[in-house]
Amino acid sequence: QVQLVESGGGLVQAGGSLRLSCAASGRTISRSYMGWFRQSPGKAREFVAGINWGDQNTYYADSVKGRFNISRDNAKNTVYLQMNSLKPEDTAVYYCAANTAPILPGSTWGGIDYWGKGALVTVSS
Repeated sequence: QVQLVESGGGLVQAGGSLRLSCAASGRTISRSYMGWFRQSPGKAREFVAGINWGDQNTYYADSVKGRFNISRDNAKNTVYLQMNSLKPEDTAVYYCAANTAPILPGSTWGGIDYWGKGALVTVSS
């Protein structure tokens, strides 16, 4: 079992930055595929970013490419999402995910092994 806890959410003005952290416990995530999803009111949970455990390749949704950066620190059992140039449409609850298969664009919430409880990000215009 893996427990995931997100932190770093909050209120920021458009154009600002936030960094989300996802701390894992229960077991190491060094060989887990990790990712971030988000969900806005009335919308389905959607893929944001993913990172492999081996080659550490990263993947992004088109809507965040060039603005967001996913990284991992296996020594700290933690994954990060650096969000820059935030837009009001980025407002959502952001969820950390851990999986035994790659988390890629097109990955859906139903195929994920473990979820955090989410962190709210609100971007004001």
